[in-house]
Amino acid sequence: MSTDADASIETLRTLALVGASGSGKTSLAEALLHASGAIGAMGSVERGSTVSDHDPTEIKAQHSLQASVLHLQHEGCRIHLIDTPGLLDFIGHSLPALEAVETAAIVINAATGIEPMTRRMMEQAAERQLDRLIVVNKIDAEGADLAGLLADIQAVFGKACLPLNLPDAGASRVADCFYQREGASDFGAVADAHRALVEQVVEVDGAFVDRYLNEGDVDASELHAPLEQALREGHLVPVCFVSARSGAGVKELLDVIAKLLANPSEGNPPDFLNGTDETATPLHARPDATAHVLAHVFKISIDPYVGKLGFVRVHQGTITPGSQLYVSEGRKPFKVGHLYLQQGKEHVELPSAGPGAICAIGKVDELQFDAVLHDAAEDEAIRLKPMAYPVPVHGIALTPKRRGDEQRLWEVVGKLVAEDPCLRLERAAGTHETIVRGLGELHLRVLLERLREVHKFEVDTHPPRIAYRETITQNAAAQYRHKKQSGGAGQFGEVHLRVEPLARGAGFEFVDQVKGGTIPGQFMPAVEKGVREALAEGVIAGYPVQDVRVIVHEGKHHPVDSKEVAFVTAGKKAFQAAMREARPVVLEPIARLQITAPEGATGAITGDLSARRGIVSGTDSGRDGELTISGQVPLAELADYQSRLNAMTAGQGRYSLALSHYAAVPPAVQQQLVSQYQQPSDE
Repeated sequence: MSTDADASIETLRTLALVGASGSGKTSLAEALLHASGAIGAMGSVERGSTVSDHDPTEIKAQHSLQASVLHLQHEGCRIHLIDTPGLLDFIGHSLPALEAVETAAIVINAATGIEPMTRRMMEQAAERQLDRLIVVNKIDAEGADLAGLLADIQAVFGKACLPLNLPDAGASRVADCFYQREGASDFGAVADAHRALVEQVVEVDGAFVDRYLNEGDVDASELHAPLEQALREGHLVPVCFVSARSGAGVKELLDVIAKLLANPSEGNPPDFLNGTDETATPLHARPDATAHVLAHVFKISIDPYVGKLGFVRVHQGTITPGSQLYVSEGRKPFKVGHLYLQQGKEHVELPSAGPGAICAIGKVDELQFDAVLHDAAEDEAIRLKPMAYPVPVHGIALTPKRRGDEQRLWEVVGKLVAEDPCLRLERAAGTHETIVRGLGELHLRVLLERLREVHKFEVDTHPPRIAYRETITQNAAAQYRHKKQSGGAGQFGEVHLRVEPLARGAGFEFVDQVKGGTIPGQFMPAVEKGVREALAEGVIAGYPVQDVRVIVHEGKHHPVDSKEVAFVTAGKKAFQAAMREARPVVLEPIARLQITAPEGATGAITGDLSARRGIVSGTDSGRDGELTISGQVPLAELADYQSRLNAMTAGQGRYSLALSHYAAVPPAVQQQLVSQYQQPSDE
């Protein structure tokens, strides 16, 4: 088998198959592998036998849940292919693939047409300035209106979307429209499509425009340079028709990839930055095998048996086993042990990887998602320009089934979180819960299944508790004497204090105003300790107290019986008594919410927010009929919000949230929380 070490940059192609779930990306990848001779027989998603979907959870779900790296050869070209998930919950595995390729192949199901994920990935690929190729799959689906779909594609994505081929003979084959000037198709004459393609391509080059105007046509074989420019600038977005199931158009798609798509020297490389702050300078990769190494990690895979694999796209220079590489701004290099060429879960060793290569580096702990690898000076701080990912807001709290496994829980879940930039693992300070957050219920359900099936770790789950707080709304004072005599030395301490409310978010202040030594100085830390214990435990509903000033102004002590423990208790009880007299309230976290959805769903969304005690603060019109709604909503009202938003927007809505502030709960909610609270024992 030849490898990238044997290939020139001109013969390398990299593309990612992206698009909505059900568009047939995995089946298309399987058909391309088979047609190129990379595999002997085609597997199927239904049988769980495809090269891409090899994880047990993927086979069970019959959906791609993470990106899979494949390779094949055709017409002397090495083609790196990344098959990505199409479900929005797993977009954290799809978006990184765009940083690793020259071309995004957006796959559309001919039967279902343009879907929200289709739009999303087209937008992301355009923003990343990738060459884009639209692949209409399942052209033999019953009832598919292919001509109507092509019109929809041009209406939604622009007139630059032109067919390179068209369905022919009842979609049993395709007719070339780029190299062939004449012929027929199911849509009519090929000549019209050929003319539109040539005119679109020559527009980017004045010399070819003149030739076309003078001669009436230009041979397509002469248009390589302007074609690549048109693809690079988004002036042309080719459309190809294919059926992965029947094989119609599959060989022709391979030809398009090999003959027309960009090699690493013809595409737009990702944006690198050198520096850690706003003074960072742009760094442009050059596809030069002899230059300094510049590569990045676009996928992490942690297998309990194989270990950690970092999937790397090389942009500049050459990596070999034994190479000494730095990770981003790291000061200590690591040594590359093995390089692998991936084919799903299988891999073969590589002697080297140059510009354009997509490979895997094994068992290097320093490798993290989005890390930049380089062999420049050790004081360089090279990073990728950050990509915007959806914010994970759907959370569940995890508890290990076996006592004592809390640390292992953090470690094992941390490995799964390291594989997906749209998962977050956190320790909630207010509730002391281990919480994992993702993009939706399915996202977290798959994480739990992998935790159980792959890592053999069992957990209990429950919704995260809301981090309520308590505070006061007026001044109050109280005193408490702790006196205990049980034979021998006793305990005595008396504390007089006042409490005052502070501004929201101010925290806690402890003020010592004792004069005359009524409470000796050595006991004042004990008084503060007692107050802080009460703060942590809560007074009326069991939630931490905040935004309070405590002023200790008087007290009494006993020369023999006064001890620290007595003043801890006195301080705690005095504070609890004062707080109960200071009109205490329970505070709830208020989230700042931003929703993006179709304009037609505005009424339903704003009405739903109002029913959730939310306040809409503004709306902004976006592109393609989308609207952004901003507002504030109590976090307690958002437990099922993603499901509700999906129902209101037919799955097209998305949202992000961040903590805004704390505010008092309504009286009825406070009464419920207080009644549920079991007061701790005085002992």
